[in-house]
Amino acid sequence: MNLLVLGPQGAGKGTQAKRISSEYGIPHVSTGDMFRGLDESTDLGRQVAEIMRAGQLVPDEATISMIQDRLSEPDARDGFVLDGFPRNLAQGEALDAMLGGIGRGLDAILFFNVPDAVGMERALRRAELEGRADDTPEAIAKRLEIYHSETEPIVEHYRTTGKLVPLHAERTIEEVWKEISSALDHFGQDEDAA
Repeated sequence: MNLLVLGPQGAGKGTQAKRISSEYGIPHVSTGDMFRGLDESTDLGRQVAEIMRAGQLVPDEATISMIQDRLSEPDARDGFVLDGFPRNLAQGEALDAMLGGIGRGLDAILFFNVPDAVGMERALRRAELEGRADDTPEAIAKRLEIYHSETEPIVEHYRTTGKLVPLHAERTIEEVWKEISSALDHFGQDEDAA
């Protein structure tokens, strides 16, 4: 099962992607975690850290290369849940091409829809709990601005595939999980029937 999670900052994508990973036995491939895990003593690590602290996006070539390498690892053979990429239409098209090039395709796109005020509040709470230096109010606001101008068009791009699953992400973690489980169970039945 190859899944993509989309939505703004604080929508709960990471929380639910980790649970999907655990419940379905597929890796959670988070570009944010991959970038934060880079060694800042390297040139790439320093560059990426500076970009993230400013609330900007890491260049496409670096991101796509890292994702392709990660999806070629043995634990991703039976599927993955991709979180944090694509962030704009060009990246969406590049992701589609890259997946096609390695003989993979997205089975479902989970769209976490949440009002900005809720996303901002959640992201700030996460920053406090996890001590994430890249989650300042300014960086979160910048990411939300980028989300609306650049990422939202991807939702429409994937809506045309018939694989987009809109979720009411402002609700509790358990309510959102029930919605995801129901959608993935339905998806699994469609797979069995095919």
